[in-house]
Amino acid sequence: MITVVLGIVLLVLALFGTPLFVVISAIALLAFYFAGIDSSAVIVELYRLANTPVLLAIPLFTFAGYMLAESNTPKRLVNFSRAFFGWMPGGLAIVTLVSCAVFTAFTGASGVTIIALGGLLYPVLIKDKYPEKFSLGILTASGSLGLLFPPSLPIILYGLVSGVSIDKLFIAGILPGILLVTLLSLYSVYTVKDQKLPTTPFTWKNAWAATKEAVWEIPLPLIILVGIYGGFITATETAAVTAFYVFVVEVFIYRDIKIKTDLPRVMRESMILVGGILVILGAAMGLANYLIDAEIPMKILDFMKVFIKSKALFLITLNIFLLIVGFMMDIFSAIMVVVPLIIPIAQNFGVDPVHLGIIFLANLEIGYLTPPVGLNLFIASFRFKKPIVKLYLASLPFLFMMLLALILITYIPDLSLWLVRIFAPGG
Repeated sequence: MITVVLGIVLLVLALFGTPLFVVISAIALLAFYFAGIDSSAVIVELYRLANTPVLLAIPLFTFAGYMLAESNTPKRLVNFSRAFFGWMPGGLAIVTLVSCAVFTAFTGASGVTIIALGGLLYPVLIKDKYPEKFSLGILTASGSLGLLFPPSLPIILYGLVSGVSIDKLFIAGILPGILLVTLLSLYSVYTVKDQKLPTTPFTWKNAWAATKEAVWEIPLPLIILVGIYGGFITATETAAVTAFYVFVVEVFIYRDIKIKTDLPRVMRESMILVGGILVILGAAMGLANYLIDAEIPMKILDFMKVFIKSKALFLITLNIFLLIVGFMMDIFSAIMVVVPLIIPIAQNFGVDPVHLGIIFLANLEIGYLTPPVGLNLFIASFRFKKPIVKLYLASLPFLFMMLLALILITYIPDLSLWLVRIFAPGG
């Protein structure tokens, strides 16, 4: 009965546009009240969260991502990708996918990628005679493409909430992320192969000029990967190194960010996002604490056992559920609310915790693109000033390719776990 009441309250508050952290906090406090537990349990969770060392990685990576978004990094990244991939048939499509994936990995925000790189790439795609429908679809799909690559903020949050090693999650997402980019690239090349689109001939001169232009930003992924998996620094220390490196490069070397005018604004905007994440995280962890104490996951598991007898069927059900969650909630809220519920259930069916994390994040990545209310669809509609229905139709082929990748990620665990076994034995 209490669960039904809580669900109704949550729905009513959400329908009236109440901020998510208020909804979650209210539900948590109400739940503890009816359970006869002191409401200080919610604050205890927030205090425990504040003492988590890896929490420092969130504001540092967020600041670095905002610095990159506000600089000329998107333009340099596109020029670099075009110099090396522009010669291929459909090369600009590959440039779009690769550039957006790398950029999203650092900003951790799908909307930022569509706004920043979409505005840069859409006119270029149209100018090079790529079909409008194809151009809108690829840019909408590319917005969330890099969320499986380190140092993606959703990966950090998932590790923080689930207790799974963030280092292992970082490396587990590499091959699935590459798979997604590769499948979309193959589809894109196949789609435009007969349209005689212009290409950018490869020359060592152009490659060198583009490399020289982006020479300070190209090492960023290497700093993260070599630092963590070479055993030199932890994920939190990597965040500090990345933030400092980006600060020096964008402020003092490229001088894209002005100290007096741009830097205070970038810091303010990035920390507003961090503050929102932390408030939601604290409230969600308080609610999760109640759900665990009330054995809600175990009750769900008992219910599922009546209908689901195998791991394969459980994974199908999980994917359908997470796709629905993905287009109904933003990725940060979904991680904080849903992860504590599904972890014990997945463990009962023998799903590896690291593999589960990649399945979870891949689903939510696709959820951004799923009609009728996927976030990417609305952001792209706003950015490109196109009807939302047109974005539905344009993005559907890319959605199907991403769903194919999701099936492979789900049912071939080694895509996620092979590199983990090599670089993090015992995981």
